[in-house]
Amino acid sequence: MCYFGLNFNMSGVIPMVLRASYPIPELPPPNVDFQSQELLTALVSAHRYLAELKGCAMSIPNQTILINTLVLQEAKASSEVESYVTTQDELFQADLHIAEWVSPAVKEVSRYREALMYGFDRMRQQQGVLGNSTLIALFQLLKNSNETFRTGGGTVLKNEKTGATVFIPPQDGTQVLAHMRALERFINDDSACELDPIIKMALIHHQFESIHPFSDGNGRIGRILCVLYLVQTGLLDTPLLYLSRYINQHKNDYYRLLQAVRDASGDATASAANWQAWVLFMLNAVEQTARQAVQLVKGMRELMAETKLRMRNESNLYSQDLLNNLFRHPYTRIEFVQSDLGITRQTAARYLRQLVKTGLVQEFGQGKRLYFINVPLVQLLAQGEQV
Repeated sequence: MCYFGLNFNMSGVIPMVLRASYPIPELPPPNVDFQSQELLTALVSAHRYLAELKGCAMSIPNQTILINTLVLQEAKASSEVESYVTTQDELFQADLHIAEWVSPAVKEVSRYREALMYGFDRMRQQQGVLGNSTLIALFQLLKNSNETFRTGGGTVLKNEKTGATVFIPPQDGTQVLAHMRALERFINDDSACELDPIIKMALIHHQFESIHPFSDGNGRIGRILCVLYLVQTGLLDTPLLYLSRYINQHKNDYYRLLQAVRDASGDATASAANWQAWVLFMLNAVEQTARQAVQLVKGMRELMAETKLRMRNESNLYSQDLLNNLFRHPYTRIEFVQSDLGITRQTAARYLRQLVKTGLVQEFGQGKRLYFINVPLVQLLAQGEQV
């Protein structure tokens, strides 16, 4: 099942007296055992691979290399959940700013990456606080809008294939605001809940998606919220986890489990079981994506070491700044090298042509503009998508 938000305020198709069929609960939900053996086993594994990813990432000398590459992978995967499908080649070419036309899908992915990085920077500036003002800013960046939280009714979630109404989130603007303020407290006040932060992340994501505070883009903002929360809790230093890949690969289960919690809200036993199933899904998502990210970071580290050796032995052109450029920009330009190394355009062009001769990069042209591809890195990233 895949569903999407529709707002019929203007058309009047849906009466404005609609009420949410699922009462937004206080968090953590009462009478749910989050210490079951199954959940604890999954939790240990999720922590293990998150810790390995955090440590592995520190082995890359320049963190912007990982941020530029892995955040783009998350942006691509998250946008695919919403059916904005694009290719790595399109995304990297868009980063070169040489394309005369950029597809709507590429623009959506680029905005997602911009929003994620903005949220990361803003959270650091605010001493780790992940507040509603940040979420609103992310939405405005993502949707190129000045809207804030929903203030009116009419928003429903419908099955993408059948058109049947699946879920009606809170309709009254004052309720939306009240629920988001309560969620903000839950996110930022550790004294309010003693649950493990990864379990807490799963609850936060479900609550956010059920409140559905924005007119659009709630899925993507909700996934950004997950990654930023892991950074806030110190489980990650940078937003390198792309949960969206797992969610995209298990989209039907994701939506089914999300809705099952809501459908069972009137049955305490079923509700507890469905909350456990939802949290288990999210724990597995963290474990699997962290495990995959570890392999990708290790692959990048090995490739950097190999490239460094070849630059020294085959081109006599090694510099750490040039190496960083080739991995921060899998598709690079003369201007990028010129800026990063603080050298003349002529020298930057000579460096890149020398790297072409030794086979470390490949040269391509688009019109009068040239760009250079770190092919092994691009292939590594493409392999990661197939895992």
